[in-house]
Amino acid sequence: MSAKAILSASVSAPPAVYVEDVFSTFLYTGTGATQTITNGIDLAGKGGLVWIKKRDGQTDHQLYDTVRTARRTIQTNLTAPQETTAGGEGLTVFTGSGFTLGTNYQGSNEVDKPTVSWTFRNQPKFFDIVTYTGTGGNRTIAHNLGSVPGCIIIKRVNTTQEWAVYHRSLANTEYMVINTTAQKQTGATGWWNSTTPTSSVFSLGTNASVNANDSAYIAYLFAHDAGGFGTAGTDNAVSCGSFTTDGSGNATVNLGYEPQWLMVKASSSAQNWYIEDNMRAFNLTSRAILFPNVSNAEATGATAYLAPNSTGFAAVNGQLDPSTTYIYIAIRRGPMKTPTVGTAVFSANLGSTGNNTPGFVTDNLWSFYRTGSPAYTEIRSRLQGNTPYLVTSSTDAEITGSNYKWDTNNGVNYTWGGGTDSLSYYFRRAPGFFDVVAYTGTGSARTIAHNLGVTPELLIVKSRSSGVFNRGWFTYIPLVHTVNQYLELQRDVQTLSGSGIWYTGVTSSVFAVNTDVVTNNASETYIAYLFATLAGVSKVGSYTGNGTTQTIDCGFTGGARFVLIKRTDSTGSWYVWDTARGIISGNDPYFLINSTAAEVTGTDYIDPLSSGFEISSTAPAAINANGGSFIFLAIA
Repeated sequence: MSAKAILSASVSAPPAVYVEDVFSTFLYTGTGATQTITNGIDLAGKGGLVWIKKRDGQTDHQLYDTVRTARRTIQTNLTAPQETTAGGEGLTVFTGSGFTLGTNYQGSNEVDKPTVSWTFRNQPKFFDIVTYTGTGGNRTIAHNLGSVPGCIIIKRVNTTQEWAVYHRSLANTEYMVINTTAQKQTGATGWWNSTTPTSSVFSLGTNASVNANDSAYIAYLFAHDAGGFGTAGTDNAVSCGSFTTDGSGNATVNLGYEPQWLMVKASSSAQNWYIEDNMRAFNLTSRAILFPNVSNAEATGATAYLAPNSTGFAAVNGQLDPSTTYIYIAIRRGPMKTPTVGTAVFSANLGSTGNNTPGFVTDNLWSFYRTGSPAYTEIRSRLQGNTPYLVTSSTDAEITGSNYKWDTNNGVNYTWGGGTDSLSYYFRRAPGFFDVVAYTGTGSARTIAHNLGVTPELLIVKSRSSGVFNRGWFTYIPLVHTVNQYLELQRDVQTLSGSGIWYTGVTSSVFAVNTDVVTNNASETYIAYLFATLAGVSKVGSYTGNGTTQTIDCGFTGGARFVLIKRTDSTGSWYVWDTARGIISGNDPYFLINSTAAEVTGTDYIDPLSSGFEISSTAPAAINANGGSFIFLAIA
């Protein structure tokens, strides 16, 4: 082997970077005393920015970064210089997995107050921090973003001065100011020296907001569609762009991914800056907006202004000004990394409250009242918002509920009437395992993008806006179905045929719906749940019944914690078991997704198996008829 080949073989590729490594929206309640925020972001080793805002009252936005060091804060809603807090106040330490707060400073840790933190870690092609001393003359400043900046936010920190914003959607002679509502302004050569940034430098003119002689400045740089993320290193994690609303105040923006965080500002008129994120209420039905230019509390409401979708976001409900141009910074939704254990994406909980129980960010919740009459199953999604839910045993449209709030780092805050008889399943959206997609029907055959990253093996679609008799839970399993076949989650019927439903099937990037009203009626809104087989985590499979004991190998090592079974060649309900209630060698409680009956506790139809689960010899025909055809979903 040549020396060149040996050298090439010895150089390993850099580790993959995912958006969850570099960005976090983390919600917490202030204590007034020292508390450590663990959000998984390495600030001590990599550096970055933490932006903090109390949500339910007027306090300044607090920005701390590792370049200026802890306890030094600047406020986006003020022109004031940098402040240094007292020794035990505000953000006191940057850690390898987040940061530590001392006693309260300007709402950063106020007792019993809900607070949001946004953390941006330094990373090429995502975010960079630069400090410099002004000269008063035209110049360039080097940066380490590794790509052309899409947005640069600058603050003079040693004295009073407005914030300066460069954005790629504006001319290099234009600027905006983050601490005001002002529209874009023309700065001639004084701000950016009429020069567009490059992948190594950005340019400054002589204006005091960016380059006064002997003054200290901090610059925050955001990349734009620069790649660098994901297993292949080609995915984008941040985008900086613009859109113009139509005459009704609506618009659609294609990012190529679903965002989790947005900062938006009208560039053609005077308006507030907006920040929304999916941990609070960036969803289809509601809003929770914070304004970087003012100290106001979070503005909430039951009407969405901006709504995410699988490929970007939309200005909806005519809430933005008509025929107005807006600029934005958008950050991709995570996780991007494929999970390796089921406990990272699925959890079952018994009890009437679900505060912070799963240990991961929950995107989908199934709730079942085990002994109720009726005992129906409700399904909720973070994407749908706090109040809407759907009932699996019914064709009803979305129902408005209460006592639920997608407003916690781990799950969903709720109190449910079932008490200890309540059962909840928590699912996290993650590549290779599970995804949720919302879309609006067109009436024409089409494909719908998803972010599962693999071909879905179980696809469930339900109309959100219509509850007429034929708007059921239409289910497609490519393993056993052609594109002309389907099951219905709310019924116990066998596989049915319908040529107008699925069009051309599913791929690793899209699923296809045809012209039938059940999945694609014009202007009707739909929700889709997509599951796939992921080694060691989940298994979508099929088996043929044998009328006696048989093992179902899912490739697991610790057994299945969740099992769903449905007969496809004849009548049979949708059976569900879980280890929270018990998958043991004796009796195993189950319930039926398609039924309002209470759970059944006195049967032993399945048994534990380290590689999956076992079907017992006592199982009925609906689970193990000799020669019958069955599909299942199991989660480790």
